[in-house]
Amino acid sequence: MKTAFALLLAALSTSALAKLPPPSPEAQAKAAETAARAAWTAKVDSYQLCQAQDRVAAAYFASARNAGKPAPQPVSTAPCSDPGPFVYSPPERKPLEAAGAHSPSETAAQPHNTETPDAAAPKK
Repeated sequence: MKTAFALLLAALSTSALAKLPPPSPEAQAKAAETAARAAWTAKVDSYQLCQAQDRVAAAYFASARNAGKPAPQPVSTAPCSDPGPFVYSPPERKPLEAAGAHSPSETAAQPHNTETPDAAAPKK
């Protein structure tokens, strides 16, 4: 019983090893746009973090001045850069013929088959 179950499990598990078909061009374009949007979102998050850090530092130095405490000299940092609105321009797709997908034809130096055909072979 255990052997039959193990064989059944082994037979069914081989179907999980099958390869998936390659993604369609539409799916590839959608994935590229999603990746571009994720990169833009990361830039926006970084910009917002930079602005928040500037506000916190400004409030700290203002409160230190108001309290009469000596505040250290602020360290100069790069200004926050706004990434702007999301703009995605997909790359231009070339037709297969222009993309070099086909190999060039070459002149044959010798026949592809050196065996003599059955009709031309001497009969024994």
